[in-house]
Amino acid sequence: MKYLLTILLVLVWSTQVGAFEFRYPRSSVEMTLQQVSPHVWFVQGKSGIATDNQGFISNATVIVGKQGITVVDALGTPSLAEQLLAQIRQISDLPIERVITTHYHADHIYGLQVFKERGARILAPSGIDDYLNSPQAAERLEERRFSLDPWVNEDTRLVYPDEQIKGVRVLDEGQVRLTLNYLGKAHSDADLTVFVEPDDVLISGDVIFEGRVPFVGDSDSRAWLETLDRMAGKQGIRALIPGHGGLARKPKQAIELTRDYLAYLRQQLGAGVEEMMSFDEIYDAIDWSRFAQLPAFADANRINAYSVFLALERESLEQ
Repeated sequence: MKYLLTILLVLVWSTQVGAFEFRYPRSSVEMTLQQVSPHVWFVQGKSGIATDNQGFISNATVIVGKQGITVVDALGTPSLAEQLLAQIRQISDLPIERVITTHYHADHIYGLQVFKERGARILAPSGIDDYLNSPQAAERLEERRFSLDPWVNEDTRLVYPDEQIKGVRVLDEGQVRLTLNYLGKAHSDADLTVFVEPDDVLISGDVIFEGRVPFVGDSDSRAWLETLDRMAGKQGIRALIPGHGGLARKPKQAIELTRDYLAYLRQQLGAGVEEMMSFDEIYDAIDWSRFAQLPAFADANRINAYSVFLALERESLEQ
């Protein structure tokens, strides 16, 4: 029954994408390009761990300018990127001029090769070379070739950017103006955001997880929290597209949810670290009811807490 349902989904979706030429194994997940503003569309991945939903767990944004298209983040497999490209071709036949990566985590970058093969330039935050050249990057790709086969396979590769962004970079596209803001280390080793004018849409990458518990991983939670404090004071944002979760029409609330969760982790765990308690003792004593009903809490919270616990221990040794 499950196999038959997959076949039916592929057949239905095939009628929607017409004669688009696919070069990679076809994904069968549901993907809908949603219009946010006159120039901005996005697709929303489902909540889950990295290998759920054929890897479609993150968001990607499409910005249609006067002469070309900018994509922000390329999804977690070449197959998903092709599915996104087929969706784009339903709204515009303009060339894909560039792909901007908000950060270099696997669920946002394994689709880059699809756009690179079609002539797009890849822009990324400065500082991602260390990751791309690391054993961790190679190990993660090898793991995904197993856990997301056939959508990540031997033909999937890491794509180096054509340009690395540091500071503020403005791209004037005539009808739209894109401001790329380099954040440095926050959620990942190197993050950036994209602000689209005149639509006043902020694309935050994984600095914001809307309506769900974020993934902390090996992030710098202290720097991340400081970044969110600055973002909370930014005016004029009409809509926010996060790295994960739904579109936020009330951007301040979306920023505050991620910020409050990180602040709570650091505050509650920090008190236990000062008392030299073990992680299990601290974790079991914390009241998690404030966040327990959020999507991804069960999968992510204990792992997040342990990552922050280790970071706080390191910080205490630096004082």
